[in-house]
Amino acid sequence: MTTLPIYQVDAFTSEVFGGNPAAVMPLEHWLPDELLQKMALENHLSETAFLVPEPAGSDADFHIRWFTPGAEVPLCGHATLATAWVLFYKLDFAQDTVRFRSKSGPLGVTRREGGWLELDFPNLAYQEQATPELLRQALPLAGEWVYFTPNDANYMVVLENEAAVRAAEPDLGLLKKLGSQGVIITAPGEQCDFVSRYFVPSVGIDEDPVTGSIHSVLTPYWAGRLGRDRLSARQLSARGGVLECRLDGDRVRIAGQAAFYMEGQVRLDSVS
Repeated sequence: MTTLPIYQVDAFTSEVFGGNPAAVMPLEHWLPDELLQKMALENHLSETAFLVPEPAGSDADFHIRWFTPGAEVPLCGHATLATAWVLFYKLDFAQDTVRFRSKSGPLGVTRREGGWLELDFPNLAYQEQATPELLRQALPLAGEWVYFTPNDANYMVVLENEAAVRAAEPDLGLLKKLGSQGVIITAPGEQCDFVSRYFVPSVGIDEDPVTGSIHSVLTPYWAGRLGRDRLSARQLSARGGVLECRLDGDRVRIAGQAAFYMEGQVRLDSVS
């Protein structure tokens, strides 16, 4: 019988039951992808992060991968932040910055004062294009033009104000037909610089509570529009989340807090 440790942490919040819950599963070595996907489905959270130590002398400390209940994804902010919290506060990682190797290149998370953790993520390019008809049907508030982020397979829809973001009720069945593409909706915030919501039903997430990775494109967009490199953000899901963002050249710094929920063991009777 094999047992594996598992932790659950709420990311981008200072209180349990807020932010976005992520499962974190440290491994000694990689298990078959099919098994990783089954465990992510069983965990039934928007993401499960798996990590394996990198060899001594590598440019990273750990190799990290993220699975939704339906698919592996190339980048995930909240589960990376949750993973760093587990390493710092449960597994006694000694340094103040942990380095990850990932499908989206090198990532880092640094401990800051007040319990904040700061993600070092890529600055993702975006391009304007005509709104796909399917997206227009699913979200009638979408205008004639949207932005597409090819490196993270998302559409970004910019709305007029926070109230429009809160009131949006996209047709999730139609959004699912977009395939692997997710949909970000965003607008200027009333008590912060910008707000957002995120939908990606095709991979098992109708609405993600808080999504760190989409701020890799939201931050450069709003920094350019508002003329500032430091920005405050909120994600307006039912659980809600608070993020502090900073544009830093070809990188984006995304900071948030985390709240520990539980730890346990996964039992696998026939896995070696």
